[in-house]
Amino acid sequence: MTTAHIFLQIEGEYHQKRFYAVLGYRLKTFMFSPPRPRSSVKKCLLNVSHGSVRGPDEPLVVDDIAYASENERNADPCTSRGCMWGKATDGLVYVPYVIANHYSERELSVIQRGLQSFSGFSCIRFVPRSNQRDYIYIQSLNGCYSYVGRLGNSQTVSLSRQGCIYHNTVQHELLHALGFNHEQTRSDRDNHIRVLLQNVISGMEHNFNKINTLNQGTPYDYNSVMQYHRYAFSKNNQPTMVPIPNSNVEIGKATQMSNNDILRLNRLYQC
Repeated sequence: MTTAHIFLQIEGEYHQKRFYAVLGYRLKTFMFSPPRPRSSVKKCLLNVSHGSVRGPDEPLVVDDIAYASENERNADPCTSRGCMWGKATDGLVYVPYVIANHYSERELSVIQRGLQSFSGFSCIRFVPRSNQRDYIYIQSLNGCYSYVGRLGNSQTVSLSRQGCIYHNTVQHELLHALGFNHEQTRSDRDNHIRVLLQNVISGMEHNFNKINTLNQGTPYDYNSVMQYHRYAFSKNNQPTMVPIPNSNVEIGKATQMSNNDILRLNRLYQC
């Protein structure tokens, strides 16, 4: 598998580009109720990040995409240096991590549960960092976001204490770090959802661009932990996405990774 294949469900205005997906919205209010522990990832994070301000050490954030710099918007380093985490000789993929010391015991428990969950269904092993060069640094910044794939050296996974500490959110951001992105931009999405751009906040339409994705031979999954809920980026509390042909099917309400999320992960990393 080539390194360019790391982007399975790619968000925004690119095709296999080295973008960094973020669920850390710094926009107007999108949702009309506060987040609850078992709400969808997208619903919680839209509320969490309302009104947040990017800190001086955080990446450039435009909508829900983060960039290391303005110049990297159209870069594609994955095709030249690889964005997947490497597999060890024992067949496991070790992803070192560091967790900032500002989380409570309860919050740490939720984060650790999310990290450890991957060992139960894949060859991914999140391990405390010793002296590894490349690792993820989990900390509470402004919102919930992650770079997509292995960046090299330290890379932030932001899990804000103000609303991001839920199991599904932790898994979602870790999947970003492993190279995955959102479901609704899949190449086959028009067979499964109808996007209602007339209900989308002006300037946010690009979040629904369809991409020529590599889908790992798996079906579109309304229950994926990477699927936005139907009111994402709504300007009028009307749906921005509806499933087809049955508009009553629930979407974007996953509380944990689905079977298809797990299958894609294992196929990508050849577990």
